[in-house]
Amino acid sequence: MPHRHAVILLFAISVAVITGAVSGWFWGAAMLDIAWIGKLFLNALKMMIIPLVVAAVISGVASMGDIRRLERLGGITVLYYLSTTAIAVLIGLLMVNIIQPGAGLNISGGIIPEKVAGKEATGISDIFLSMISPNLIKSAAETKLLPLILFSIFFSAALTTLGAKGKSVLDFFDGVNEAMMKLVTWLMYLAPIGIFALVAGRLGSAGGGEAFWNEIRAVGLHVVTVISGLALHFATLFLILFFVARRGADYLVNMLRALLTAFGTASSSATLPLTLECARENNVDERALKFTIPLGSTINMDGTALYEAAAVMFIAQAYGIDMSIGQQAIIFITATLAAIGAAGIPEAGLVTMVIVLEAVGLPLEGIGLLLAVDWFLDRFRTTVNVWGDAVGAAVVHRFLPDNNKA
Repeated sequence: MPHRHAVILLFAISVAVITGAVSGWFWGAAMLDIAWIGKLFLNALKMMIIPLVVAAVISGVASMGDIRRLERLGGITVLYYLSTTAIAVLIGLLMVNIIQPGAGLNISGGIIPEKVAGKEATGISDIFLSMISPNLIKSAAETKLLPLILFSIFFSAALTTLGAKGKSVLDFFDGVNEAMMKLVTWLMYLAPIGIFALVAGRLGSAGGGEAFWNEIRAVGLHVVTVISGLALHFATLFLILFFVARRGADYLVNMLRALLTAFGTASSSATLPLTLECARENNVDERALKFTIPLGSTINMDGTALYEAAAVMFIAQAYGIDMSIGQQAIIFITATLAAIGAAGIPEAGLVTMVIVLEAVGLPLEGIGLLLAVDWFLDRFRTTVNVWGDAVGAAVVHRFLPDNNKA
């Protein structure tokens, strides 16, 4: 996308987010009449995910040349993901212990919310099982990206060993990748309209500004805890970008279109096409962005991990249950592992919270305290998720053998 168009589009998306929020706040349910426009835009983004991810990963892995380089690329990527997710969980635990958002609520009883009913038996093993699919077509239909990404990595590795026969297949996927990126560029010109409708429609479904404000007030300190924790982690990621990847504020500015889209759609996967485009405009090496960002949109959930830790501690405080250091260590480990593989499970955020709550013996009924504002906080944590992927691509770019000048 030409730079001038990118600047205009960034301004238009920013205006769309603000005017969408204002419209949903004041006109409430009336905005439901345009919610279908936002859904149409979101569906258009999701339509591109599967072919884009498969083509990007296959061409990205193959571009490494010597497949042994994948070990270095994968090692740096996984180390970054594990480190930043662990930092996010620590920040979440730190903030919730300082602010104590659930203290004094004295909640008891309640029922298990319908959205998580029947998922009590879900455990860490289910996350690992979700990484391998017996039916890739079904995974694609359900937008379960992790099995598709793992298959694409091994498929590309096999193609690189076939010589001329493999090259013709790789050329095909290179072409598919370029065509999908072109489609993404075209679709982005419609982003302001789609994001306006998504934000306004979601606030409208919450009943408008007054109803939403009442929901916020009920668990206000929880909202403050999560948003302040996410802001702190966002800043931490920027420091990693600056000191490790050796990039500056211009990188963040160029990623703003993706970050605002993440806020509007509340979906890392739906934002993936634009995240790839913005990283490319930031001159991130194709090998790094094609491998790191699709994988990150699936397993690098910093914002989600932070939210899970803070939410579980909030529920414990609301029920008057004191969490020892040992129990908080269990929350740290469980939230970190659950966030890494969560995208392979339907309703991932709620399911991972079930896993963490079960690990420390807290009542699942506590999730009902959070559902009213979950959609709102989801937008902030999705934005942090996408920012984490973008920073990861820059870090991996920095440490590719032929890019590391240190």
